Amino acid sequence: MTSILNDDILILRALEPTDLDALYRWENDTALWSVGNSIAPFSRKSLWDYIENYTPDIYACRQLRLMIALKNDNTPVGTIDFYDFDHHNRRAGIGILIAPEHQKKGYGQRALKIAAQYAGQHIGLHQLWAIIPIDNTPSIELFRRCGYKICGRLRSWLRRGKSYSDAFSLQYLIS
Repeated sequence: MTSILNDDILILRALEPTDLDALYRWENDTALWSVGNSIAPFSRKSLWDYIENYTPDIYACRQLRLMIALKNDNTPVGTIDFYDFDHHNRRAGIGILIAPEHQKKGYGQRALKIAAQYAGQHIGLHQLWAIIPIDNTPSIELFRRCGYKICGRLRSWLRRGKSYSDAFSLQYLIS
């Protein structure tokens, strides 16, 4: 199958009901909450409803979540999200999660490259941006390897318990 949403190892695809267990595990991993926006656990029912009612129309929803899966057997290894889609300025935020057991295999870099190609060629985006906690060195390095540039430091941007931490703003110009 030839598709812009894959390479020889990974495919970015729509969410499927079979993804429920993986999403439940990832969304409820409190160790990951500090790098995202979660502050409470998700029930299986709420995630099931999300999958069942999922609309992959970025123009209507201003966001798009795709599952990152191994091309050979469809095993989910993570998710990639376009969010805060701005059609007028042709940009969106991008976030990625690679499950801990699948990290350090190059999947994040592959998925970000596939996503950028898709964003430019099919959504017509000019740029992608990400906000990453300043102490999340692996994520910062991943985005930098994919051509993202640090374009700012956001002071006291992320609340962590009773304190705040800085974050970097990174930007990738598609064309």
